[in-house]
Amino acid sequence: MTLLLGVDTGGTYTDAVLIRNEAEVVASAKALTTRHDLAVGIGRAVEAVLRQSGAAAGEIGLASLSTTLATNALVEGQGGRAGLVYIGFREADLQTHGLSEALAGDPALVLAGGHNHAGGAAVALDEARLRDWLEAGTGAEAYAVAALFATRNPAHELRAAEVIRAVTGRPVSLSHHLSAKLNGPKRALTALLNARLIGMIAQLIDRAEARLRELGVQAPLMVVRGDGALISADQARERPIETILSGPAASLVGARWLTGAERALVSDIGGTTTDVAVLRNGRPAIDAEGAKVGPWRTMVEAVAMRTFGLGGDSEVHVTEGLGGGVRLGPRRVVPVSLMAMEARETVHRALEEQARAVAPGEMDARFVRAVPGVEAGGLTEREAALLARIGEAVKPLGGVLGSRMDHAALGRLVRRGLVQLGGITPSDAAHVLGKADAWDADAARMALALVARKRTGAGERLADGAEPLARMIVERLTHQTSLAVLETAFAEEEMDFGHPPADLAAHVLMQRGLGRHRGLVRIESGLNVPVIGLGASAASYYPAVGEQLGCEMIVPDHAGVANAIGAVVGRVTIRRAGTVTSPAEGRFRVHLEGGPEDFAGSEAAMAALEAALGAAARQAAVAAGAVDIHVSARREVKEAVVEARRVFLEAEIVVEASGRPRVAG
Repeated sequence: MTLLLGVDTGGTYTDAVLIRNEAEVVASAKALTTRHDLAVGIGRAVEAVLRQSGAAAGEIGLASLSTTLATNALVEGQGGRAGLVYIGFREADLQTHGLSEALAGDPALVLAGGHNHAGGAAVALDEARLRDWLEAGTGAEAYAVAALFATRNPAHELRAAEVIRAVTGRPVSLSHHLSAKLNGPKRALTALLNARLIGMIAQLIDRAEARLRELGVQAPLMVVRGDGALISADQARERPIETILSGPAASLVGARWLTGAERALVSDIGGTTTDVAVLRNGRPAIDAEGAKVGPWRTMVEAVAMRTFGLGGDSEVHVTEGLGGGVRLGPRRVVPVSLMAMEARETVHRALEEQARAVAPGEMDARFVRAVPGVEAGGLTEREAALLARIGEAVKPLGGVLGSRMDHAALGRLVRRGLVQLGGITPSDAAHVLGKADAWDADAARMALALVARKRTGAGERLADGAEPLARMIVERLTHQTSLAVLETAFAEEEMDFGHPPADLAAHVLMQRGLGRHRGLVRIESGLNVPVIGLGASAASYYPAVGEQLGCEMIVPDHAGVANAIGAVVGRVTIRRAGTVTSPAEGRFRVHLEGGPEDFAGSEAAMAALEAALGAAARQAAVAAGAVDIHVSARREVKEAVVEARRVFLEAEIVVEASGRPRVAG
């Protein structure tokens, strides 16, 4: 018997799953994600799944990890100090593709050098200036190098990397290693973000491997890439940016494994977000423009995923207006029912005191706590004073805010990750309605009863108690989830009338159609493919979403740990791409890592490039731990018709080496 261990670190929970012989889920478990050190939560989840299964750690033949760390770091502007060496470009080019914003004050050197579109040297590389800049000290923890037309000739990037390593000993990220496409500024951005993540991801992998070894797991560790494929831990250390959207990609792979679906929408609800994507021919759809994370559009191949600020822990807001109502998100807060698990006496006492007040208060059912282990440097006097008042224990929010000016300071502390807010959420509503029982349902009921007392614009109570408010929250979650799925479907739909309007999902005709309107006009609408619902709370919420969308809703067994399943059932897939150009009639140039090479015929040139790419892809697949490797190639040849004859312009070749991950015996 061979056991595979899959682990996924989400915003709220870290999931672990054991799979026997790549065919059967033996056990699954969850532990709260420990944001200050993800390896702690990973260890707890693995310990729990081993206890539940009764298996010995030594029986595990493969371990694999999907993580939100790289994605969250880029969204939140975190990561190490990175230096950019920009070869052959102008100073003004730092303003394109958000490079200057991404640098955010980190050091950059615009250096003479680079090549032309045919791969010939345009200007000599200014090594002396590079050495002077490095020896003067930059404070960078890693470096990114991007050179003009490096995908046509990487010689200057490779030489700059040699100099940087010799002078500093720091890691170097080369743009042509991350993408074979043109567009130097975008490649530079991708390389810069990769360099910024190197230290952070290496630390996570090192800590995770060490924790697994402590638990007796000796199997090799794999990491999920943003397109759902697996890579070795060493490859993830070198190219951490390829792990952006790792978690959502794993959920798609898990959805396919659990259901066998060929064509479907996949909606994965977590604590913080809902991720929606498309399965086509059993494979995740890939974003043709490159993965977009936060404000950055990279050149990383990753799943085409739409992310919405909607989850089980989304903050519930009371809407203004005559009728009243609620809306959810996009901010995540700690559910009151979970906050009470940590500080039951404090939470219950505060809720009871607030219930005795004659009128509802603005801060009812709201709490705050500091996050341990987060560096708190660079705070203003007001922020530092507020953080000191919050202290180390859970406190009612109203008890720590001294003035309206403290609200702005609190917002900055939350954005820095120094404190977390607590409030009512869909998770609390689920506890009130008996859909969940993991946390303190009594605290949830008291909190919702407090908020239900608030008045609408017409002077009426928001709801007649905790249960009616809980139903209102769940109905709102159903509605917002349906909109998210519809928006994704419209965005992916190939329509005869062109790109659909952004608000088409919420349009009154669409919504009436979902309700099967029958008047003088008959309106019907809905989804034409099934939806696979994933996430710990999918079974509670998603059947109603399927009814609203008029489609088949599939909530498979183990939907709550689909990400962890996807983390370990995927394949190792390595892609390498290259270009053949024609700088002169009768001459066909292959652009290789070692420099350009010319051939007399286009077929000979393409065959040589395909062979070189195939060898490189196979070698990388072996290094990633793949066995039974299959290599395939795809050619895209661009030609023009000149005076009734076809003229070769360019060819792009993509080679893919794919195999099963090697399992330790």
